[in-house]
Amino acid sequence: MIYSIDLIPMLVFEAKLRGTDKQYAILDEMIRTARFVRNSCLRYWMDNKGVNKYDLNKYCRVLREQFEWCNKLSAQACQASAERAWSAIARFFDNCKKQVPGKKGFPRFKKHQTHGSVEYKVDGWLLSDDRLTITFRDGFKAGTFKMWGTRDLHFYQKEQIKRVRVVRRADGYYVQFSIDVERTETHEPTNRMLGIDVGLNHFYTDSDGNKVENPRFLRKAEKALKRAQKRVSRKNKGSKNRKKAIGRLGRVHLKVQRRRKDFAIKTARALVQSSDLVAIEDLKVRNMVKNHHLAKSISDASWTLFRDWLEYFGKLFDVPVIAVAPHYTSQNCSNCGYEVKKTLSTRTHKCPHCGYIDDRDTNAAINILKVGLQGLAQLPSGRRKVTPGDDLTRCSDGETQTSKVARRTRKPR
Repeated sequence: MIYSIDLIPMLVFEAKLRGTDKQYAILDEMIRTARFVRNSCLRYWMDNKGVNKYDLNKYCRVLREQFEWCNKLSAQACQASAERAWSAIARFFDNCKKQVPGKKGFPRFKKHQTHGSVEYKVDGWLLSDDRLTITFRDGFKAGTFKMWGTRDLHFYQKEQIKRVRVVRRADGYYVQFSIDVERTETHEPTNRMLGIDVGLNHFYTDSDGNKVENPRFLRKAEKALKRAQKRVSRKNKGSKNRKKAIGRLGRVHLKVQRRRKDFAIKTARALVQSSDLVAIEDLKVRNMVKNHHLAKSISDASWTLFRDWLEYFGKLFDVPVIAVAPHYTSQNCSNCGYEVKKTLSTRTHKCPHCGYIDDRDTNAAINILKVGLQGLAQLPSGRRKVTPGDDLTRCSDGETQTSKVARRTRKPR
């Protein structure tokens, strides 16, 4: 039996922009202006009590009248920057209402960084009929850019594109298209339920005893990062050579980030498609990285990224993804429930009560699955799907289905 579900009505496709150095400089001005609008709206909210998101949209008009160069940016792009400011404010209020422990995330001003973006709505840009070029038509007059990787755009109408975002990264400039479409995915039941125990020796171990090796992308790139960082340190501050060296360093970091994200997406998708239920630990990674002996390895494993994608694909394929409390999952015996205390170096579970012997991580994964099944059974009818990040969407930086591009060597920007 095959069933389908319609979820997540937004897809994001990404393509790389090709233009001249003069056009790239204009893109930098556009991004700088969008950042200025966002920071100005944030300052307006701080200085005036009771400001809401509609007041921020009205304040954009004041900025456009006050600053001539701000008037060059499309009016809808200014509103999108104001919406970004309000998003940070709303997140802060939401954390305060939920009484999130620790810092609540008070909105902060954005500063100049290698990465940045400017977002357009339905105005200020024009996509060619062959989907190979895009023209920005606002007051900056950036002109026409060639795009690499636009094959998948041919399957959608221009009216379905609701947002266009220009993104600057260490290796160049990209354009993202947010497409309003109902995504339909099918899932064939496999009669297989899994508990997942993430770790550092292995990326994860499931309740069937299968293990996935930890790729350790950051550890493998440390030599290249060290070399690139040395070259930055040896260059004079403010020189063009230092700027080039910083670009090379940023591209090494970007490669690590992309490899880590690609691994998380493919692993999470394969796991969801091969299971009818997935139970994972509700780990507090923010607290775990306070252990300075393991902080780098924990960050390199990117458990939070993996969980986010696991929950996303769980929603997409209608597969329950249950987050359970991690307490005593490694200590309790999965056979009899007897508590067997272990140190972190003890990798084998040996129960003195029933004599059960198993790998420590496999024993923990079985316990996670049992707790997950108990939580699933306690849910009322019609609420069988549990995704703690139910409000999470992967539109902005999520499953950006990068189209296959021509097999040519890309020149670094």
